[in-house]
Amino acid sequence: QLQLVESGGGLVQPGGSLRLSCAASGFTLDRYAIGWFRQAPGKEREGVSCISRSGGSTNYADSVKGRFTISRDNAKNTVYLQMNSLKPEDTAVYYCAAVYTIAVIQTMCGMTASFYGSWGQGTQVTVSS
Repeated sequence: QLQLVESGGGLVQPGGSLRLSCAASGFTLDRYAIGWFRQAPGKEREGVSCISRSGGSTNYADSVKGRFTISRDNAKNTVYLQMNSLKPEDTAVYYCAAVYTIAVIQTMCGMTASFYGSWGQGTQVTVSS
C-alpha cells in the first residue's frame, strides 16, 4: 500500500509563509520524481513545482518562481515545498505526487499530472486577510 501524506497547510495572511511536507510510506522516494500540484475551486489542477529523482533538477510554475522552493530529504523519505510571500491567488488544495523514474531521466521532472501515479490526499492552503 503506497501512500503519500501532505501536511503543513492552513490559513495564512498575504505575505506569509507555509512549509508543506510530503511524507511517503510503503515505498522510498529515492527513485521517484516528485511533483506538487494545486487545485482551486472551479479550476483545473495545475503543476506548481517538481524535483527530479536525483534532486539535481527542479521546475516551477511562472506564478510561483522566486517565492516557492522545492526540496527533498531522502533520508526522511520526505519532500518539502517552502512557500513564501503567499498571495490570495495561491489558495488551493495542494497535492504531492510521485512517479517512478528510470535512470535515463533521473535528472528530469515534469509538471504534467498524468505522468504521476501516486497521489496524496491534499492539504488546504488558504491565503486571506
